[in-house]
Amino acid sequence: MSIRVVVTGMGIISAIGENLSENYENLRHSRSGISQATHFESVYTASLPFGEVKKSNEDLKQDLHLESEPGFTRTCLLAVNAFKEAIKQAGLSNEELSALDTALISASTVGGMCLTDQLYQDANNHSEGSEYLSAYGCAAHTLKLIDRFKIKGFTNTINTACSSSANAIMLGARLIKSGRANRVIVGGVDSLAKYTVNGFNALKILSAFPSKPFDQDRDGLNLGEAAAYLVLESEEIAGDKKIYAEIAGYGNANDAHHPSAMSDEATGAITSMLEALKSANISADQIDYVNAHGTGTPNNDQVEFFGLTKIFKKLPAYNSTKSYTGHTLGAAGAVEAVFSILSILHSEIFAGLNVDKPISGDDPAISEFRQNVSVNHVLSNSFGFGGNCTSLVLSKYRS
Repeated sequence: MSIRVVVTGMGIISAIGENLSENYENLRHSRSGISQATHFESVYTASLPFGEVKKSNEDLKQDLHLESEPGFTRTCLLAVNAFKEAIKQAGLSNEELSALDTALISASTVGGMCLTDQLYQDANNHSEGSEYLSAYGCAAHTLKLIDRFKIKGFTNTINTACSSSANAIMLGARLIKSGRANRVIVGGVDSLAKYTVNGFNALKILSAFPSKPFDQDRDGLNLGEAAAYLVLESEEIAGDKKIYAEIAGYGNANDAHHPSAMSDEATGAITSMLEALKSANISADQIDYVNAHGTGTPNNDQVEFFGLTKIFKKLPAYNSTKSYTGHTLGAAGAVEAVFSILSILHSEIFAGLNVDKPISGDDPAISEFRQNVSVNHVLSNSFGFGGNCTSLVLSKYRS
């Protein structure tokens, strides 16, 4: 009999909230977190909007009782914040966290390079060696989680650009389905960094205004920061816990087209969506909502929309929640999985913001808040640089 993978806990911190409850309230009231950054230091903060978490590093350290702990970058702090909420929701004990059948799969693209200037100083021997020497790697935040929560089972860190944490969810579900783990904490984190802001600016894909996913006048994305984690457990060991949703399906593909653009034929996107539907054993017409990758760039939205028209005879409700948080890179897949599960739980579809002139008049992105709608299956897309495309099917749990 096939093992079912269920979600028993979720934690998140983003530009629209410090926890799950705050994120949900701002989603249902269509409140965006895109604004001028106050904690991130860059020459671009005066001219570009960002999806910045509202708390400073000092406040985060105080909240987490980490004032005296060295080497915690902003990436690490955001990760610990969301991780703690997820395991608390799932009611995991210290013994369960340390059990060998509990795994941790995290994801990040920036990692400790959020300290771009300090990294430069350390790397060029302009310092005597800061407390962050061991924190610059992609996996540094994962190692902090392992140490702080005494995790002894299988661990890994994934960096496949913007599909990173979607792939963490997929790998976690596969570990459970194959019997290699009974419980996997999955998710990802990224914080704002000069490294990524300067890089995306060089690609000329940052917008000077709040992004407009699936709008004819879209002109780029807003970068954001966030962390989100989900506790996945086999249905058997979840017992009588509250179950938020089921990880029903997943697909991953690569169109191998270009380092930073998707192919016009949407090869990877179409394949990942079809594989996700196949592994969930459902047909396309059973999808009630698509949480699209929807970055707000001319290339991504046109290609993703084209791909959706090839999958669905009639497009289901779709939009992008990046208009709330900005593009959170390695955290995006987990953030949007959490948002998709909130849609399932509350039978609601959150409004896509800033859609004034839809990319398609016949099938516009959902731009108003919808309540009391049937949301049984959600397709969540995460498409990364290098053509790495991942799609997840998240479903309402029925025992």
